[in-house]
Amino acid sequence: MELNIIELSRLQFAATALYHFLFVPLTLGLSVIVAIMETVYVMTGRPIWRQMTKFWGTLFGINFVLGVATGLTMEFQFGMNWSYYSQYVGDIFGAPLAIEGLMAFFLEATFVGLFFFGWDKLSARAHLIVTWLVAIGSNMSALWILIANGWMQNPVGAVFNPQTMRMEMTSFYDVVFNETAQAKFVHTVSAGYVTAAVFVLGVSAWYLLKNRHVDLAKRSIAIAASFGLAASLSVVVLGDESGYGVSHSQKMKMAAIEGMWETQPAPASFTLFGFPDQQARETHYAIHIPYVMGLIGTRSLTTEIPGIDQLVAQAEVRIRSGLIAYDALMNVRANRGKMTDADKAAFENHSADLGFALLLKRYTDDPRTATPEQIVKAANDTVPTVWPLFWAFRLMVVLGFAFIGVMIWFFYMVSFRKMQFPRYALWIAVLIIPAPWIAAELGWIVAEFGRQPWTVDGVLPTALSASSLSVTDLLLTLAGFVLLYTALFVVEMGLMLKYIRKGPHIDVHETENWQKQHSARLAPATLPAAE
Repeated sequence: MELNIIELSRLQFAATALYHFLFVPLTLGLSVIVAIMETVYVMTGRPIWRQMTKFWGTLFGINFVLGVATGLTMEFQFGMNWSYYSQYVGDIFGAPLAIEGLMAFFLEATFVGLFFFGWDKLSARAHLIVTWLVAIGSNMSALWILIANGWMQNPVGAVFNPQTMRMEMTSFYDVVFNETAQAKFVHTVSAGYVTAAVFVLGVSAWYLLKNRHVDLAKRSIAIAASFGLAASLSVVVLGDESGYGVSHSQKMKMAAIEGMWETQPAPASFTLFGFPDQQARETHYAIHIPYVMGLIGTRSLTTEIPGIDQLVAQAEVRIRSGLIAYDALMNVRANRGKMTDADKAAFENHSADLGFALLLKRYTDDPRTATPEQIVKAANDTVPTVWPLFWAFRLMVVLGFAFIGVMIWFFYMVSFRKMQFPRYALWIAVLIIPAPWIAAELGWIVAEFGRQPWTVDGVLPTALSASSLSVTDLLLTLAGFVLLYTALFVVEMGLMLKYIRKGPHIDVHETENWQKQHSARLAPATLPAAE
């Protein structure tokens, strides 16, 4: 299989995934913010909160529809572009993906429809329940996607079956409660909450700058600042927990993020700044903060974090071990599925390293014929390109702490300064609207690029996972996806800006009149007294 086919397949999936994730974070966070606003409306009965719910709900709806549309393509790509991956691990990966599809199209779609078309049909409390179900459904949909992705990062609850030549699930519980998946879920969802909070804050600040919809804007800022402060703090805490998990399940990714070429004495220092040089195997002009990396990665002062060079040496050992498992597997195939006791013992003892032997498929059709030089090359292939991971992680962290600072400042102004915001602060709130999306995309680059050269970490190399497509097929479909997704992105931006400029489509007085009429319609009819 040609390497350029692999790279083009990766590029196509990366492009569609990054486009799709432009819509996902806002859906996750805005659904919860809208539910909070409607909760206040039901508790207080004040029409301004219903007005806010409908306005931000309209923006949520636009984003939700386009998020679903862009997500569909990604699921089909597993079968079209990554057919060997789908065949090899489909028994495990397919289950959470199918559940997510059912939730997205049946649960979410149903309640989203009731949210928009149920205002005149449902009581206030019934509609509030629907709104919270929309928020819960949106977040649970993300859970199942991240369970599937988390399994790719940390493949637990499954084993390779030499009879079927496929990975098979042994514990659905282990797959669902995979610590990597759970850490990714809470971290990703909290990042979505920050995205929505910054969005609401920025749009509301724009209204205040234009002196429009002032009551709605001030109340929206109050919700965004308090919700955003809690979310931005949780992103940092949960991100730290995610990093702790990576240090156990994906040691090479952790070492690459840190640009740690050689194992340091415990506790390892954190590289605040530097220029990683992959050829020289060093980080130039590095500025270190003592102890920090050791505390993040191990929660102790005595445990080492292995460096890249040490992990490459371990990979070479695992490749040689995996060759024993591969040889046993080929004997089973040659004997038409029959496994001798010797082959069974050899495979069971070395099956955990089978994926490392498959790295040699890049250099030879039969890994058993690999030369020592090819084994060394395959071991070095386990190192991802370091500099994108190194810088993406640090920029993401800087943005995360910046969001905390912004939210603390606005929360203080809301709580103690009677919402008297200086114009420069409002402009800052408007200008940082894109920043959470940048941070989220950087996070996915760290997670996915850092997993290379694996599709399923330690199990299936990316170079084996793709379909046998032509370069022309991939170039044409890549161009088609980029054009289509760009068009969808332009459509969303146009609709969002249109409705933001328009503002709430009804004012508070109209809302009050509607509320009186709606209450009268839902009230039980009064029967005439018997004569």
